[in-house]
Amino acid sequence: MRLTTFSDYSIRVIMYLGIQHGKLVKISDIANAYNISENHLTKVVHHLAQRSYIETVRGKGGGLRLVRDPKSINIGEMIRDSEGDAGFLPCLNTEGTCCIQSACKLMGILREAQIALYAVLDKYTLADLLISGAPLANIFLKSEESASSLNK
Repeated sequence: MRLTTFSDYSIRVIMYLGIQHGKLVKISDIANAYNISENHLTKVVHHLAQRSYIETVRGKGGGLRLVRDPKSINIGEMIRDSEGDAGFLPCLNTEGTCCIQSACKLMGILREAQIALYAVLDKYTLADLLISGAPLANIFLKSEESASSLNK
């Protein structure tokens, strides 16, 4: 399975916010840290706010922050939220129209693999990704310093 860019960015956003410990952050800070598009991040942030992972604060001095405890953010659940119910193949969700679907053994194998993938992802939380957060925080700090030196 290959995760969509949307899921990738969703995980990146919550990791960044998890390192910030509740501090308000701007989308541009996250975009600069990862060198990715603010436009794409805006859609991701909207989705994460709708799902109550993060809070957005409008206006001057606004931004976004993590509102859930990192221990309560399950990675498998988050991937399901961002990926939807899509299976490895359309036939795994009974929406396929393959001519061999009624006799295909691959469907069962892929369904088993998908269940195993989510079983592994369900074992982990955001807190697990932030353990020993200092190296991650240092990377973000360097990207912030680079961005501020470019803005001068």
